[in-house]
Amino acid sequence: MQDENTVFIGKKETMNYVMAVVTQFNSGSDEIEIKARGRAISKAVDVAEITRNRFVKQAEITDIITETEEIEQEDGQTVNVSSIEIKMALTGEEE
Repeated sequence: MQDENTVFIGKKETMNYVMAVVTQFNSGSDEIEIKARGRAISKAVDVAEITRNRFVKQAEITDIITETEEIEQEDGQTVNVSSIEIKMALTGEEE
């Protein structure tokens, strides 16, 4: 999947990301990836659920991938950070 179908979750308000996902679906994308790390993981889950339940009822979660990434800090130490990738796709079924 290309990067233009990926929404990276950060520090903005949850609804900003929901609108980004909805816009991707409305502009013709059949699949979207929502990616987040660390504390933003819960926001990524919220984005997927709000999108699915309120805005794009025919979207479903097709895959969830969790990982642990090692990130090197400025002082040279490495720290483990959890990450999540939520894949959503249109089912074509209108509720």
